[in-house]
Amino acid sequence: MPASGALHRRAVLGALPGLGGGRRGSGLPAAELAVGGARVDRAHLAAYDRICGFRLSDRLPATFPHVMGFPLALRLMTEPEFPIPLTGVVHVGNRITVHRPIDADETLDFTTYAENLRPHDRGRQVDVVLVASVDGETVWEGVSTYLGRERKAGGSDHSARPAAPTATARWRVEPRVGTAYARVSGDHNPIHTSVLGARLFGFRRPIAHGMWSKARCLAALENRLPDAYTVEVAFKTPVSLPSTVDFAVLSDGGFALHDSRGRPHLAGFLR
Repeated sequence: MPASGALHRRAVLGALPGLGGGRRGSGLPAAELAVGGARVDRAHLAAYDRICGFRLSDRLPATFPHVMGFPLALRLMTEPEFPIPLTGVVHVGNRITVHRPIDADETLDFTTYAENLRPHDRGRQVDVVLVASVDGETVWEGVSTYLGRERKAGGSDHSARPAAPTATARWRVEPRVGTAYARVSGDHNPIHTSVLGARLFGFRRPIAHGMWSKARCLAALENRLPDAYTVEVAFKTPVSLPSTVDFAVLSDGGFALHDSRGRPHLAGFLR
Protein backbone atom coordinates (compact mmCIF):
# COMPACT_ATOMS: atom_id res chain seq x y z
CA MET A 1 0.00 0.00 0.00
CA PRO A 2 1.16 3.58 -0.56
CA ALA A 3 2.32 5.56 2.47
CA SER A 4 -0.68 7.76 3.31
CA GLY A 5 1.30 10.12 5.56
CA ALA A 6 3.43 11.44 2.70
CA LEU A 7 0.33 11.92 0.54
CA HIS A 8 -1.40 13.93 3.27
CA ARG A 9 1.69 16.10 3.81
CA ARG A 10 1.82 16.87 0.11
CA ALA A 11 -1.84 17.87 0.14
CA VAL A 12 -1.48 20.08 3.23
CA LEU A 13 1.59 21.88 1.85
CA GLY A 14 -0.28 22.48 -1.38
CA ALA A 15 -3.04 24.26 0.56
CA LEU A 16 -0.74 26.83 2.18
CA PRO A 17 -0.91 30.41 0.80
CA GLY A 18 1.12 30.73 -2.35
CA LEU A 19 1.54 26.98 -2.77
CA GLY A 20 -1.99 25.82 -3.56
CA GLY A 21 -2.93 24.53 -6.97
CA GLY A 22 -5.64 26.05 -9.13
CA ARG A 23 -8.68 24.46 -10.66
CA ARG A 24 -8.16 20.90 -11.80
CA GLY A 25 -8.99 19.40 -15.17
CA SER A 26 -12.49 18.72 -16.39
CA GLY A 27 -12.15 14.96 -16.68
CA LEU A 28 -11.29 11.89 -14.62
CA PRO A 29 -7.92 10.13 -14.33
CA ALA A 30 -7.65 7.24 -16.74
CA ALA A 31 -5.85 5.24 -14.07
CA GLU A 32 -7.20 2.26 -12.17
CA LEU A 33 -4.94 1.41 -9.25
CA ALA A 34 -4.60 -2.05 -7.71
CA VAL A 35 -2.78 -3.70 -4.82
CA GLY A 36 -2.81 -7.45 -4.22
CA GLY A 37 -2.12 -9.56 -1.16
CA ALA A 38 -3.30 -7.20 1.59
CA ARG A 39 -3.44 -9.02 4.92
CA VAL A 40 -5.21 -8.04 8.13
CA ASP A 41 -3.11 -7.05 11.12
CA ARG A 42 -5.13 -8.36 14.04
CA ALA A 43 -3.74 -5.76 16.46
CA HIS A 44 -4.78 -3.07 14.01
CA LEU A 45 -8.24 -4.64 13.68
CA ALA A 46 -8.64 -4.82 17.48
CA ALA A 47 -7.64 -1.15 17.88
CA TYR A 48 -10.15 -0.20 15.16
CA ASP A 49 -12.90 -2.24 16.83
CA ARG A 50 -12.28 -0.51 20.15
CA ILE A 51 -12.34 3.08 18.91
CA CYS A 52 -15.45 2.46 16.80
CA GLY A 53 -17.37 0.41 19.37
CA PHE A 54 -17.40 -2.99 17.63
CA ARG A 55 -17.04 -6.28 19.49
CA LEU A 56 -13.56 -7.79 19.21
CA SER A 57 -13.90 -10.41 16.50
CA ASP A 58 -12.06 -12.02 13.58
CA ARG A 59 -14.92 -10.96 11.29
CA LEU A 60 -14.17 -7.63 9.64
CA PRO A 61 -16.66 -4.80 10.30
CA ALA A 62 -18.18 -3.45 7.09
CA THR A 63 -16.14 -0.25 7.37
CA PHE A 64 -12.76 -1.91 7.98
CA PRO A 65 -11.93 -2.74 4.32
CA HIS A 66 -12.39 0.98 3.64
CA VAL A 67 -9.57 1.63 6.12
CA MET A 68 -7.40 -1.11 4.62
CA GLY A 69 -7.78 0.23 1.08
CA PHE A 70 -7.88 3.93 1.91
CA PRO A 71 -4.18 4.58 1.12
CA LEU A 72 -4.77 3.27 -2.40
CA ALA A 73 -7.79 5.54 -2.87
CA LEU A 74 -5.78 8.43 -1.42
CA ARG A 75 -3.04 7.76 -3.97
CA LEU A 76 -5.64 8.02 -6.74
CA MET A 77 -6.97 11.30 -5.31
CA THR A 78 -3.50 12.85 -5.34
CA GLU A 79 -2.98 12.08 -9.04
CA PRO A 80 -2.48 15.34 -10.99
CA GLU A 81 -5.40 14.34 -13.22
CA PHE A 82 -7.83 13.96 -10.32
CA PRO A 83 -10.44 16.71 -10.84
CA ILE A 84 -10.75 17.93 -7.23
CA PRO A 85 -7.85 19.09 -5.00
CA LEU A 86 -7.55 16.76 -2.01
CA THR A 87 -7.22 19.52 0.57
CA GLY A 88 -10.58 21.08 1.31
CA VAL A 89 -12.53 18.24 -0.29
CA VAL A 90 -15.74 17.36 1.58
CA HIS A 91 -16.76 13.74 2.07
CA VAL A 92 -20.53 13.98 1.57
CA GLY A 93 -21.60 10.35 1.27
CA ASN A 94 -20.51 6.73 1.47
CA ARG A 95 -22.09 3.47 0.33
CA ILE A 96 -20.74 0.06 1.30
CA THR A 97 -21.91 -3.32 0.02
CA VAL A 98 -20.85 -6.43 1.93
CA HIS A 99 -21.31 -9.43 -0.35
CA ARG A 100 -20.33 -11.95 2.31
CA PRO A 101 -18.57 -12.00 5.68
CA ILE A 102 -14.80 -11.47 5.53
CA ASP A 103 -12.53 -13.14 8.07
CA ALA A 104 -9.27 -11.72 9.35
CA ASP A 105 -7.25 -14.64 7.95
CA GLU A 106 -8.28 -13.89 4.35
CA THR A 107 -6.01 -12.05 1.91
CA LEU A 108 -7.62 -9.16 0.04
CA ASP A 109 -6.89 -7.61 -3.34
CA PHE A 110 -7.95 -3.97 -3.78
CA THR A 111 -8.81 -1.94 -6.87
CA THR A 112 -9.80 1.73 -6.97
CA TYR A 113 -10.97 4.12 -9.67
CA ALA A 114 -12.96 7.35 -10.02
CA GLU A 115 -16.26 7.77 -11.84
CA ASN A 116 -19.38 9.90 -12.20
CA LEU A 117 -17.88 13.38 -12.13
CA ARG A 118 -20.86 15.72 -12.04
CA PRO A 119 -21.79 19.33 -11.26
CA HIS A 120 -23.10 20.42 -7.87
CA ASP A 121 -24.56 23.78 -6.86
CA ARG A 122 -21.39 24.38 -4.81
CA GLY A 123 -18.86 22.92 -7.23
CA ARG A 124 -18.30 19.38 -8.47
CA GLN A 125 -18.81 15.89 -7.06
CA VAL A 126 -16.99 12.68 -7.88
CA ASP A 127 -17.29 9.05 -6.74
CA VAL A 128 -14.19 7.10 -5.70
CA VAL A 129 -14.86 3.37 -5.94
CA LEU A 130 -12.88 0.84 -3.89
CA VAL A 131 -13.38 -2.89 -4.50
CA ALA A 132 -12.02 -5.78 -2.40
CA SER A 133 -11.80 -9.32 -3.73
CA VAL A 134 -10.60 -12.71 -2.52
CA ASP A 135 -9.27 -15.13 -5.14
CA GLY A 136 -11.08 -13.20 -7.85
CA GLU A 137 -14.41 -13.06 -5.99
CA THR A 138 -15.71 -9.56 -5.18
CA VAL A 139 -16.51 -9.62 -1.46
CA TRP A 140 -16.82 -5.91 -0.66
CA GLU A 141 -17.44 -2.63 -2.49
CA GLY A 142 -17.29 0.95 -1.26
CA VAL A 143 -18.25 4.18 -3.01
CA SER A 144 -17.20 7.48 -1.42
CA THR A 145 -18.71 10.67 -2.80
CA TYR A 146 -16.57 13.79 -2.52
CA LEU A 147 -17.52 17.42 -3.10
CA GLY A 148 -15.00 19.94 -4.34
CA ARG A 149 -16.29 23.38 -3.37
CA GLU A 150 -15.69 25.89 -6.13
CA ARG A 151 -18.39 28.49 -5.54
CA LYS A 152 -21.04 29.48 -3.02
CA ALA A 153 -24.52 28.07 -3.21
CA GLY A 154 -26.95 30.26 -5.11
CA GLY A 155 -29.33 31.14 -2.30
CA SER A 156 -30.27 29.94 1.15
CA ASP A 157 -32.65 27.17 2.03
CA HIS A 158 -35.12 28.49 4.57
CA SER A 159 -37.31 25.39 4.63
CA ALA A 160 -38.17 23.98 8.01
CA ARG A 161 -35.92 21.20 9.27
CA PRO A 162 -37.74 17.92 9.97
CA ALA A 163 -38.06 17.01 13.61
CA ALA A 164 -35.26 14.79 14.87
CA PRO A 165 -36.26 11.15 15.47
CA THR A 166 -36.49 9.85 19.03
CA ALA A 167 -33.03 8.93 20.27
CA THR A 168 -32.20 5.28 20.87
CA ALA A 169 -28.89 6.12 22.53
CA ARG A 170 -26.83 9.15 23.49
CA TRP A 171 -23.06 9.16 23.09
CA ARG A 172 -20.36 11.45 24.38
CA VAL A 173 -17.73 11.93 21.67
CA GLU A 174 -14.44 12.88 23.29
CA PRO A 175 -11.50 14.72 21.63
CA ARG A 176 -9.43 11.52 21.59
CA VAL A 177 -11.74 10.15 18.89
CA GLY A 178 -10.05 12.43 16.37
CA THR A 179 -6.48 11.33 17.07
CA ALA A 180 -7.29 7.68 17.84
CA TYR A 181 -9.27 7.24 14.64
CA ALA A 182 -6.50 8.95 12.66
CA ARG A 183 -4.05 6.34 13.97
CA VAL A 184 -6.20 3.33 13.04
CA SER A 185 -7.47 4.73 9.73
CA GLY A 186 -4.27 6.31 8.41
CA ASP A 187 -6.27 9.45 7.63
CA HIS A 188 -4.31 12.20 9.38
CA ASN A 189 -6.24 15.15 7.99
CA PRO A 190 -5.53 17.93 10.54
CA ILE A 191 -9.20 18.98 10.70
CA HIS A 192 -9.69 15.84 12.82
CA THR A 193 -6.63 16.10 15.04
CA SER A 194 -5.59 19.73 15.51
CA VAL A 195 -7.33 22.92 16.63
CA LEU A 196 -5.06 24.95 14.36
CA GLY A 197 -5.61 22.57 11.47
CA ALA A 198 -9.36 22.72 11.95
CA ARG A 199 -9.37 26.53 12.06
CA LEU A 200 -7.37 26.72 8.83
CA PHE A 201 -10.34 25.06 7.15
CA GLY A 202 -13.07 27.05 8.87
CA PHE A 203 -13.88 24.89 11.92
CA ARG A 204 -13.68 26.23 15.46
CA ARG A 205 -12.70 22.83 16.83
CA PRO A 206 -11.51 19.51 15.37
CA ILE A 207 -14.29 17.34 13.95
CA ALA A 208 -14.86 13.60 14.04
CA HIS A 209 -14.16 11.75 10.83
CA GLY A 210 -17.35 10.92 8.95
CA MET A 211 -16.32 7.28 8.54
CA TRP A 212 -15.88 7.02 12.31
CA SER A 213 -19.47 8.25 12.71
CA LYS A 214 -20.68 5.66 10.21
CA ALA A 215 -18.70 2.89 11.91
CA ARG A 216 -20.00 3.90 15.35
CA CYS A 217 -23.59 3.68 14.07
CA LEU A 218 -22.95 0.24 12.55
CA ALA A 219 -21.41 -0.92 15.81
CA ALA A 220 -24.66 0.02 17.56
CA LEU A 221 -26.54 -2.06 14.95
CA GLU A 222 -24.10 -4.97 15.03
CA ASN A 223 -26.60 -7.54 16.36
CA ARG A 224 -29.06 -6.70 13.55
CA LEU A 225 -26.74 -6.94 10.57
CA PRO A 226 -27.16 -9.83 8.09
CA ASP A 227 -24.26 -11.57 6.37
CA ALA A 228 -24.76 -9.56 3.18
CA TYR A 229 -26.14 -6.01 3.00
CA THR A 230 -25.69 -2.48 1.70
CA VAL A 231 -25.40 0.49 4.04
CA GLU A 232 -25.46 4.03 2.70
CA VAL A 233 -25.00 7.29 4.58
CA ALA A 234 -25.15 11.00 3.79
CA PHE A 235 -22.90 13.17 5.92
CA LYS A 236 -24.67 16.34 7.05
CA THR A 237 -23.12 18.66 9.67
CA PRO A 238 -19.76 17.77 11.27
CA VAL A 239 -19.49 16.32 14.79
CA SER A 240 -17.32 18.76 16.75
CA LEU A 241 -14.92 17.38 19.34
CA PRO A 242 -15.98 17.11 22.07
CA SER A 243 -19.76 16.89 21.79
CA THR A 244 -22.81 14.82 22.69
CA VAL A 245 -24.77 13.13 19.89
CA ASP A 246 -28.09 11.28 19.71
CA PHE A 247 -28.39 8.04 17.74
CA ALA A 248 -31.76 6.90 16.44
CA VAL A 249 -32.95 3.72 14.72
CA LEU A 250 -35.87 4.17 12.34
CA SER A 251 -38.61 1.67 11.50
CA ASP A 252 -37.91 1.72 7.73
CA GLY A 253 -34.30 0.49 7.98
CA GLY A 254 -32.87 3.94 8.43
CA PHE A 255 -30.75 5.38 11.20
CA ALA A 256 -29.62 8.87 12.10
CA LEU A 257 -27.19 10.87 14.19
CA HIS A 258 -28.19 14.30 15.55
CA ASP A 259 -26.86 16.85 17.98
CA SER A 260 -28.71 17.75 21.17
CA ARG A 261 -30.66 20.48 19.34
CA GLY A 262 -31.87 18.16 16.61
CA ARG A 263 -29.46 19.20 13.87
CA PRO A 264 -28.51 16.21 11.68
CA HIS A 265 -24.97 14.88 11.55
CA LEU A 266 -25.63 11.73 9.51
CA ALA A 267 -28.56 10.03 7.78
CA GLY A 268 -28.22 6.36 6.90
CA PHE A 269 -30.14 3.49 5.41
CA LEU A 270 -29.57 -0.26 5.63
CA ARG A 271 -30.90 -2.73 3.08
